[in-house]
Amino acid sequence: QVRLVESGGGSVQAGGSLRLSCDTSGYGRSGNCMGWFRRAPGKEREGVAAIYFYTGESPTYYAASVKDRFTISRDNADIMLYLQMHDLKPEDTGTYYCAAECTVVGGIPVYSRYFGQGTQVTVSA
Repeated sequence: QVRLVESGGGSVQAGGSLRLSCDTSGYGRSGNCMGWFRRAPGKEREGVAAIYFYTGESPTYYAASVKDRFTISRDNADIMLYLQMHDLKPEDTGTYYCAAECTVVGGIPVYSRYFGQGTQVTVSA
């Protein structure tokens, strides 16, 4: 059973920053795409960021709405996945999900096989 555990969500004012973390030790395999998705109130889940793992390379992909504000990364032990978020906006409010075995189409993560339970991010104006 795959287990991804997110943490780091919270409430901030617009312009603030948060860093989300995901413990992927419960994933237990070497997936080549990890990412973050989010679901805003009343909307469908959407891809936010993804990182691929190839020998010697780790290309990253971002939704246009978060590019230059969010950064996805992973620690050297390949256990923790992070999403650093700066200049947060009220429209970034939602539940954020860590994802494993994602698929990127047109530079945007659009699908993932596994998701965590999610962590809430609330940005007030």
